[in-house]
Amino acid sequence: MIGPVTDPEAYGGKAEDAFHVICPSLPGYGFSGKPRERGWNVNRMADAILVLMDRLGYERFGAQGGDWGRSITENLARDPRCIGIHVQFPPGQPAQGADPKEGITPEEYERWQKRRAELADHYAYGAIQGTRPLTLGYGLNDSPAGLAAWIIDKFWAWSDHGGDLDSKFSKDRLLTNIMIYWVTETMPSSVRLYHESSHPVKVPPLPRPPRKDRVPVGVALFPKEIHIPARKWLEKYYNLVQWTEMPRGGHFAAMEEPQLYLDDVRAFFRKVR
Repeated sequence: MIGPVTDPEAYGGKAEDAFHVICPSLPGYGFSGKPRERGWNVNRMADAILVLMDRLGYERFGAQGGDWGRSITENLARDPRCIGIHVQFPPGQPAQGADPKEGITPEEYERWQKRRAELADHYAYGAIQGTRPLTLGYGLNDSPAGLAAWIIDKFWAWSDHGGDLDSKFSKDRLLTNIMIYWVTETMPSSVRLYHESSHPVKVPPLPRPPRKDRVPVGVALFPKEIHIPARKWLEKYYNLVQWTEMPRGGHFAAMEEPQLYLDDVRAFFRKVR
């Protein structure tokens, strides 16, 4: 996505849709450092990115994210410099204590239940990463076959491939993803984020001026995402100004359906920039 967003004219877009792109690896992932202390949860990662934006001198920015990036993006939205956020992988549940059927169509409820049933046998990874991350992590760090199996299983479960994974992702792309974990030895440090989120350590937040408004939010909902919530549920979480239900695609949207993803991100930021 970096090329089309930074230089849209070179990809058939309009110059006014161009952005600077700040695309950091999260702490513990890829080419970032590996935290050596407790407390590196999504809140602290967002604070680290805000320090980066300070040092780079940006007075206004938008944010986009999915997966853990969505949680971090929500935290970035608390900063008054943030003009808007665009997310995929939105929160997947109604508000706590609410009747999930209230105010939504039978089709929305059935779609939510169907996706939950499809993935019912696919959540063990989160349980072990959230409770015994290093027991798993060192094993994956020692076995390229095990690492590949662990990662590709998620591409299989969370993508819209109709039984043919090669139709959506080339082997070169998948191997590149695996190799970034392998050569940087970041599987142990990356899976720790699950433990940090389920066993939080209190870390003083970065001082921020209070935000006086609710940040505009755009949501792209892909049909094979892990969560398929109803729009009405998200209106309780977000100041929702754009909602797009995609015709195809899943969790790894930027890789799987880059044009759908790009068009929606562009459409949202035209509204808020």
